[in-house]
Amino acid sequence: MKKAFTMIELIFVIVVIGILAAVIMPRTGSNKLHEAATQVLSHIRYTQHLAMVDDKFDPNEATWYREKWQIRFRRNSGASGYVIFSDSIVTQGNVNNGERAIDPLTKEGIDGFLDYPNAELTATYSIKGDDTGITQSCFTADGSLVTSNRGVFAFDYLGRPYSGVSNATSTTQYLITANCDLTLTDTSGTSVKIRVHPETGYACILNDAGTDCI
Repeated sequence: MKKAFTMIELIFVIVVIGILAAVIMPRTGSNKLHEAATQVLSHIRYTQHLAMVDDKFDPNEATWYREKWQIRFRRNSGASGYVIFSDSIVTQGNVNNGERAIDPLTKEGIDGFLDYPNAELTATYSIKGDDTGITQSCFTADGSLVTSNRGVFAFDYLGRPYSGVSNATSTTQYLITANCDLTLTDTSGTSVKIRVHPETGYACILNDAGTDCI
């Protein structure tokens, strides 16, 4: 003879499921700031990948190193975002058609202020659109701290990171020689840091204390 569940047992199971759901839901719920950091981290790594498979060395062009692949953070009309591109010598300083990186899934140029809305971080992820929304701080070889209220990460064919490239006057100018952090701050004032390590260019999201990769 089969034994059925009693009403008390069924209620107990429902209560347990409710407790588990209450514990799990906050962890799986949407966190726009973390989503923004995860996306930016992915695109920093994609920029490095592009640089490593597309060496820009040209013996016939004195400033070839300015064409390195880069992810540049910027603001436009009160919004913060970024673009991934390789700046050609001919149109130096402007992001033109054909220079933007292409998302392999959507086939769109990765430019938050053109055809790639997810890279416009203010509307999509509530990142501040002023000077405090995206900031970069890099320690140089002599221990000096260099800060920017936007930010740039460029990479060479070895994957080494640079904190700038467009106005460089030598192949190694702006080479990152110590940890370089990019901070994203949302409209509530909450921040998250992404760290790019020197030499390897390894990038990661830092813990709440801002000390270690998670």
